[in-house]
Amino acid sequence: MTSLTLRPTITPGVDRELKNHVTFKQGVSNALSMAGRGLIKVRRTPEQLFDVTLQPIIFTVMFTYIFGGAISGSVANYLPLIIPGILVQTVITTSVVTGVQLREDMDKGVFDRFKSLPIARIAPLAGALLADTLRYAIATTITFITGFIMGYRPAGGIWGILGAAVLVIACSWAISWIWAFFGMIGRSASSVQGISMMILFPLTFLSNAFVPANTMPSWLEWFVNINPVSYLVTAVRDLTNNGTVGFDALWAIVGAAAVVAVFAPLTVRAYMRKA
Repeated sequence: MTSLTLRPTITPGVDRELKNHVTFKQGVSNALSMAGRGLIKVRRTPEQLFDVTLQPIIFTVMFTYIFGGAISGSVANYLPLIIPGILVQTVITTSVVTGVQLREDMDKGVFDRFKSLPIARIAPLAGALLADTLRYAIATTITFITGFIMGYRPAGGIWGILGAAVLVIACSWAISWIWAFFGMIGRSASSVQGISMMILFPLTFLSNAFVPANTMPSWLEWFVNINPVSYLVTAVRDLTNNGTVGFDALWAIVGAAAVVAVFAPLTVRAYMRKA
């Protein structure tokens, strides 16, 4: 006599309800697994790291030797000014990848496959945001190494460097929530990248990252002084060159917290509609 094995059938609505009741520990485990997936993608296509490996080197060498003599009189004198600026500019620009890759996964149907898996609904989004912090760390490390090779010797010491690295990575992670939101509502990956760069280019280049604000016209100096990127750059300079934490670091942290407070709920809400 043939025995029959009965398997419970779970409807999509019930399946979604079960995912809503995943424990916190399971959710963290799922998010880490999704982050690991992102790292595997990088290992298989290492050219995805070109922006965080080659860009810091190219920008640091190019801007230092082009502007160093004109702005600071020599390359050695310009390095304490340009290295923090390049660091902030590179890592913030890298945060765009979060929204672009999320939109690509959605366009390719990857998220549709995630819906059928017994994982927390928020895991793919959390995993993507977590995996990209490794990109920020790589860009930060390479920028400092390039500066050291060129003769940069930060007076803030190792703790100043570590503090600056943590601050930049934390602020870039906060900004990545903005691009993740655009990735949820954007029509294509190219549109997300275009909108992101249209916002970032003025903010990063019209800041004090490459030249002192007091060398600019008065109307432009006003914008540079209220530019959030300028606060972050100044905070990084204080940490690396002096080993001090000033009001600029406080404003950078407050700004990052405000971005997360606004865009994290918006992103999660938009994501849940699709997940």
